[in-house]
Amino acid sequence: MTIEEQFDFAVVGAGSSGCVLANRLSEGGRYRVALLEAGPSDRNPWIHVPIGYGKTMWNDQLNWRFYTEPEDGMAGRKIYWPRGRVLGGCSSINGLIVIRGQREDYDGWKEHGADGWSWDDVLPYFRKLETNPNFANDALHGSDGPLHISSIPKRHELIEAVKQAAVACGVPETDDFNGEQQEGVGYYQLTTRGGWRMSAAKAYLRPARNRTNLTIFTEAQATRVLFEGGRASGVEMVHKGARMSIKARRGVVLSAGAVQTPQLLMLSGIGPADHLAEHGIPVRHDSPGVGGNLQDHLQIRLIYRCTKPITTNDSLRTLYGRTLMGLEWLVSRGGPIGMGINQGGLFTRVLPESKTPDIQFHIATLSADMAGGQVHDFSGFTLSVCQLRPESTGMIRLGSADPLSAPKIQANYLASETDRRCTVAAMQFARRLTQTKPLSDYVAEEKLPGPDVRTEEDLLAFARQNGATIFHPAGTCRMGADGDREAVLDARLRVRGVEGLWVADCSVMPRLVSGNTNVPAIMIGEKAADMIREDVERHHLGRKTWQAGQRELQIAI
Repeated sequence: MTIEEQFDFAVVGAGSSGCVLANRLSEGGRYRVALLEAGPSDRNPWIHVPIGYGKTMWNDQLNWRFYTEPEDGMAGRKIYWPRGRVLGGCSSINGLIVIRGQREDYDGWKEHGADGWSWDDVLPYFRKLETNPNFANDALHGSDGPLHISSIPKRHELIEAVKQAAVACGVPETDDFNGEQQEGVGYYQLTTRGGWRMSAAKAYLRPARNRTNLTIFTEAQATRVLFEGGRASGVEMVHKGARMSIKARRGVVLSAGAVQTPQLLMLSGIGPADHLAEHGIPVRHDSPGVGGNLQDHLQIRLIYRCTKPITTNDSLRTLYGRTLMGLEWLVSRGGPIGMGINQGGLFTRVLPESKTPDIQFHIATLSADMAGGQVHDFSGFTLSVCQLRPESTGMIRLGSADPLSAPKIQANYLASETDRRCTVAAMQFARRLTQTKPLSDYVAEEKLPGPDVRTEEDLLAFARQNGATIFHPAGTCRMGADGDREAVLDARLRVRGVEGLWVADCSVMPRLVSGNTNVPAIMIGEKAADMIREDVERHHLGRKTWQAGQRELQIAI
């Protein structure tokens, strides 16, 4: 094993949060930063074309391609979980949708013991991270951040019909799901710029990668955190097939995501003591919450055959259609190639007890058997519905002590009665929507669930047999108040029981946010960078003060 030169910080994972940390911790030149990414550089052209999402969904060079364990609540099925394995992480392979979540989500974090994470605390970071020209003068948005955000300029006939039907069903129209209120129907904002994907790697790494104090290791899978005494001192990794380690004198930041951050903590001896003992891993700190509290958004896809040949299916099925799509993108960087899969969104309430939106629609002008799959040979569109705040929680556990083996994922979907009620009500609302003019004029037939699925029991059975992740796992290393044994981190994202070790990714969330998680993950990275610098500088000043005191004492003696 070779020891590389010493850094100040090692950041594990170059995803939505990790890219931010690499940029912010290295800016100014004060700290030397190593960024470790298990996957390759982001050179694959399908990453950068928004519609390329369909190509990266199954690419094992760019994607971990995890599966859950058999899910009791999902008819015993193993659910496919794509996760980014490339510079940019999931931001390089996701659906590009910009959602922050609701004010109440973050105020709820504070109530769960995450002081400093209320809506008023995180809003400045949401503004800091973005350049959003369509809302440049809005007090809620930013105009000079690294992440460029675009509004969809071209109206689509089918999305317009959905909007009008939704308004008739009592859902207000909106042009900003990240405005004063989330509830509404409209077009999504996307992480794109000029028809190209704006990943975290492009937004944060590209401006920083030539800094002499930032070293980016690709094809470098971390295998455990190294310690000297009770302090994190570096990272062991397999880099391009060779086992090696690096030193980090200020500390280590884990940004490997809600699946692999808890895995890496457990491999390093931090986790539930009994579980670590099962795998022969010495316990450094018994932390029962590591890997628990797993939450994810379960999506149910309702597929319809359209009465008019205006869908992306129609364009993709023929050479002529594909040529027109390509020409539109080449000329104007517009059309389906420059926007991705889901153009329209809808947030509303379906449960009587809900005070804010409890479901989200992703409205796609195409249809396929699953996300990223081959489009159908008919004019089709998809209403993908999900419950925003699931009560059911699962866990991440080690598959073995081998750090290169996949962890065990148990999502535990639909374990809660509330989750089952909300999922059924979401599908019922989707059907009501498609039976409302003018959208009903575009529906030739419901392909899935289909006319044979009628009762609430039928709908729930369909959800169990066909539901899938919408790629938003969170909560597996949650932060919380002192004295909370299940809280892995304190509110400054420091791992309890050790020093010099932080976590910054979606695993820190006490509760899953109400919507897509990419932009919240970037926000977490921004806020984490500030807190880590403050902690390190406070520690440094405290050490200098102690040393000065020791010198004065020696002089006095």
